[in-house]
Amino acid sequence: MKLSKFRYDLPKDLIAKYPAKERDESRLMVINRATKKIEHKVFKDILDYYHDKDVFVFNDTKVFPARLYGNKEKTGAKIEVFLLRELNKEQRLWDVLVDPARKIRIGNKLYFGDNDLLVAEVIDNTTSRGRTLRFLYDGPYDEFKEVLYNLGETPLPKFIDRKVEEEDSERYQTIFAKHIGAVAAPTAGLHFSKQLLKRLEIKGVDFAYLTLHAGLGNFRGVDVEDLTKHKMDSEEIMITQEAVDIVNNARTHRRQICAVGTTVVRTLESSVSTQGELKPFEGWTNKFIFPPYDFSVPTSMITNFHLPLTTLVMTVSAFAGYDFLFKAYNEAIKEKYKFGTYGDAMLIL
Repeated sequence: MKLSKFRYDLPKDLIAKYPAKERDESRLMVINRATKKIEHKVFKDILDYYHDKDVFVFNDTKVFPARLYGNKEKTGAKIEVFLLRELNKEQRLWDVLVDPARKIRIGNKLYFGDNDLLVAEVIDNTTSRGRTLRFLYDGPYDEFKEVLYNLGETPLPKFIDRKVEEEDSERYQTIFAKHIGAVAAPTAGLHFSKQLLKRLEIKGVDFAYLTLHAGLGNFRGVDVEDLTKHKMDSEEIMITQEAVDIVNNARTHRRQICAVGTTVVRTLESSVSTQGELKPFEGWTNKFIFPPYDFSVPTSMITNFHLPLTTLVMTVSAFAGYDFLFKAYNEAIKEKYKFGTYGDAMLIL
């Protein structure tokens, strides 16, 4: 599979800038791999496709306010700092991206907030854009974390071309978000409302939760034509014994196992026995799924409509089938479905 196979023309006005008014009322395209049928529904219609003892697998990661704006010492130049991950709790070390990168050198100090509430020192250049910052804060760790997160902004992806608004702090988070650590929301999960989860529960559907702390790699472009040469950023995952038991029980009884989003698909496929059973795991994954790929765990999936040349569209095409997915995408463009993080949803059966 070549990168160029995932280039397609997406009109800019089809990239959603705002979420649907109600979480479960975005549009839903249902595509069936066996019959090659394409249906147009509303998201809460997923109720019609699942039954007693089927399983939905959710990613319960929680997004933290990862984007900060500060000023460089002496020049006062405005610098955007994007927190990627905490490297060392005691030393307040963070792996970050800075923009504009060319203006920042080792030893530079950056100031954040009114009256320079928080100061950071650049101590390492890790990549062309990445840096390691040490935050200089004397108070207790919990207080430091609170100050850091209060200064931060909801990290909407750059392709949502607008200012962050108050409602984003709630809408760029699933209703079951629990374990803080992501800088990107697991977008397929954003469509679920409390009412919809309750109705699925009444129907007898089981829920399993696992965690993948989604990083910026989800939006990073692939820059090699041969996809086997692309390296995914590592992301932290946790699969509990409880989730394993729910999923494997459904598998044994040949029930539907619906992966809610590409992060769930990648997590499930990162810890599988030779018999195709899910195993508990806590660690890191850099799994990159693109066609052709044989899936072991999920039997169906929910996902958004993804932007061209992203690893997300590659993973979905491995599940749906390349030709069928792009037939569906052509129809989505014709029918003016919304693409991206706040866009509409697709159910692949």
